Amino acid sequence: MDFDPANLDPELRFARTYAIASAALGTISLCAGLIPICGGATGILGIVLGLISLKTENTKIAKAGIAISSLGLLVTLVYIVVLLYFKK
Repeated sequence: MDFDPANLDPELRFARTYAIASAALGTISLCAGLIPICGGATGILGIVLGLISLKTENTKIAKAGIAISSLGLLVTLVYIVVLLYFKK
């Protein structure tokens, strides 16, 4: 049984692509959390892409992407607070 993504509806194809991108950006935001601008931007973008994907198709990848991106954004915010606290 072959699966050909070219045969999918374009809206469904974009939703799946956004879900995968959301998970990838979430992983990047976890790693880039030590650079606050990069970690925050990738985390927010991952959450947005995951939410767009969830509107079209309810997949586990989109939910995981939102969760990982949220965790990456949380790591970034905690790191910013730690930096500002110990700056004094």
